[in-house]
Amino acid sequence: MTRVPAPHPILAVAAIIFDDTGRVLLVERGRPPGAGLWSVPGGRLELGESIAAGVAREVLEETGLTVEVGPLVEVVERVTTTTDGTWHHVILDHLARPTGGTLAAGDDVRAARFVTDAELAALPTTDGLAAVIARARTLAAWAAPDSRFPVAKPTPPG
Repeated sequence: MTRVPAPHPILAVAAIIFDDTGRVLLVERGRPPGAGLWSVPGGRLELGESIAAGVAREVLEETGLTVEVGPLVEVVERVTTTTDGTWHHVILDHLARPTGGTLAAGDDVRAARFVTDAELAALPTTDGLAAVIARARTLAAWAAPDSRFPVAKPTPPG
């Protein structure tokens, strides 16, 4: 299926999910824009869908995991030009925590896995991903005493 850029910005949602050891969940994109790059699970918000429902749906479709959606981490704006045209996405990145399911690549991704900071640094990723993940770690640590979201400590190398 060929995807064509929309004539207007697209509202999208994404989830930043840490496991108990501090690894972050990434997916390898299977479709443009960003095919072949690693990022956090996410996609377009559907008409009439709440933001939290959209985050949970995208995570389930792309990874097989069910999640509890937490606070907003960052609003990311991406304008990407490809041979197909210009893509303009406004992405609402939220913290989320897994509540069930089995991790498996699905939908429009090639792979899904938890990675350490060292592995993250070695992967081809979407622009600015490491900074957004660092901000999410800070937010998770700040909220931890009053939250069900685990403190996301940086992972040791290897």
